Amino acid sequence: MNRTQIIRMVAGILVLTSIALGKYVNVNWFWLGIFVGANLLQSSFTKWCLLEEILKKRNIPSECDKP
Repeated sequence: MNRTQIIRMVAGILVLTSIALGKYVNVNWFWLGIFVGANLLQSSFTKWCLLEEILKKRNIPSECDKP
């Protein structure tokens, strides 16, 4: 897996988890989904993502890197 795939997967898991927890545990869990969505929106404008920086430091290849 490359960085882009991991970022999309983590975002999707967090959104789906927040929906499930918000429905079955406590409505305040919806804030997690709102935070993830706001982070995705912010990264589209600034081209900066914290998870991407973490994955770079762990030497996870980007989709541009050729194996």
